[in-house]
Amino acid sequence: MTARSLEPGYFDGLYAANPDPWRMETSPYEAAKYGATLAALPRPRYAHAVEIGCAVGVLTERLAARCDDLLGLDVAQAALDRAAARCRGLPVRFALSELPDKAPAGRFDLIMLSEVIYYFDAAGVVQLAERVAEMAAPDADIMLVHWLGETPDYPLSGDEAVAAFEAAGSWQVMRRERTAQYRLDLLRVAPAG
Repeated sequence: MTARSLEPGYFDGLYAANPDPWRMETSPYEAAKYGATLAALPRPRYAHAVEIGCAVGVLTERLAARCDDLLGLDVAQAALDRAAARCRGLPVRFALSELPDKAPAGRFDLIMLSEVIYYFDAAGVVQLAERVAEMAAPDADIMLVHWLGETPDYPLSGDEAVAAFEAAGSWQVMRRERTAQYRLDLLRVAPAG
């Protein structure tokens, strides 16, 4: 594993070599995981949602059916371009991510982090958790989904990423699921007091 957060150039290189580097459009694993992710969301509809690390927009497209307004963030412009083409006509906006340094404007009742936290090092996860808490509307659902296999290029494993994120904030665990390949964790910001 690498010790530092992955820079945007890492992802730019992946998309330059392959327009769908994780096979999100064709992988049975991804399709099943997206179905389970959507099924685990406790609300039928969200007013303002954000997907951090939307990649080529496969989950974004499916999630849009349950959102009045959805913001897809990614660090790779090539990914955002593909996602925008896929989601044309849907209530989705896209922007280059400035996380963990700067959160997008607004408050969100759903914050989706699907296979993204382990791209950050420990300090980056702390910053990310702070930004997520700032972005969260009261009673927001915060969904974490992470691969449990080897992550040799990433600073953290799936389990390490979730543990670091949870340790960096004050969260209520609403749901936890684990399969042989991924884990799914639904959190909410813990009430003050």
